[in-house]
Amino acid sequence: MEGRVKSRPLKVVLKFALAFVLIGLLAGCELVLLNPAGDVAAQKGDLIIYATVLMLIIILPVMAMTVFFALHYRSSNSSARYEPDWDHSISLEVVIWAVPLAIVICLAGLTWVATHRLDPYTDLRRVSADVPIDPSVEPLTIQVVSMDWKWVFLYPELGIATVNEVASVVNRPVEFKLTSQSVMTAFYVPDFAGMIYTMAAMETELNGVLNEPGSFRGFASHYNGPGFSYMDFQMHAFEQADFDRWVNQVRQSEARLDRDSYTDLMERSINHPVTYYGSLDSDLWQRILSLCVKADAVCVEDLGGHGMLHAGHGGHGQQPGQDHPDLHHHEDSTEQSALVEVHDRTSQVHSNHASHESHQP
Repeated sequence: MEGRVKSRPLKVVLKFALAFVLIGLLAGCELVLLNPAGDVAAQKGDLIIYATVLMLIIILPVMAMTVFFALHYRSSNSSARYEPDWDHSISLEVVIWAVPLAIVICLAGLTWVATHRLDPYTDLRRVSADVPIDPSVEPLTIQVVSMDWKWVFLYPELGIATVNEVASVVNRPVEFKLTSQSVMTAFYVPDFAGMIYTMAAMETELNGVLNEPGSFRGFASHYNGPGFSYMDFQMHAFEQADFDRWVNQVRQSEARLDRDSYTDLMERSINHPVTYYGSLDSDLWQRILSLCVKADAVCVEDLGGHGMLHAGHGGHGQQPGQDHPDLHHHEDSTEQSALVEVHDRTSQVHSNHASHESHQP
């Protein structure tokens, strides 16, 4: 027994030494969420810190009192007051309820304000904490399509497209328009902004900015199939001159992203290489949203599925609000059956994906 008692202090010392070694190893980790390269991501990181500090106002005293009560009222401490008949204290009740209530109110107000300020669909109000938005600078619009298992980026203003690589200009707002060719996928660049979902036949939006040059990792943050681990890309932030050189490099590619080449990209692939397209079809994005890239496919809005797309999209060859010539007769029954077909087509993407996964070894 004496040998065991003497060995206990040594074990405690070894445990503390191991803990310090592990802390030293973790010190090499890069906390991107708390030190990002973009202003929107930085504001989200600040929100995490503020919320954590507010919660620690409760957590730290509770942890300290737990240790204090365990030591002070231990059985061997004969000097501690023993009051077996004590059962209530108004002052203690006020503290127990008032302080947490105040913290919850502060957290609610902080979260509500930050949620509206950092709405991904809202245009940026500033470039950084010290630089306001220049009204003369238009956001760089980039259209994003998630596939199995790769990312396709279209630049409608520049007439180019890339696979698994995207670039922007330092301190220029970026407006991502996102959709999915397959299952719902989560788009996330921690240095840029928050995470947002992509969904077939729908368009989501993410606004953000990068305030320093560099290459930053983007990826699918939620599992979406066997190729999930390889579904990442590099997002470059260039100065304007370097961005122009990158655009010229992409334009040198003779490949064109049209309906045929896009159909080829729809084939499942894992660890797809970076690919450049020097030109693209101007109506390709609308066809992607409408699920009618293939030559034999009928567009969603031509089937009557007006509610499936982002507001403002109309059918090909017709203005929003116009009646399709095939829908003049038996309008109610035709639209109802058309909506069923739209639902079947979008859900078929998910069922095919699930069937593929069920047959994986």
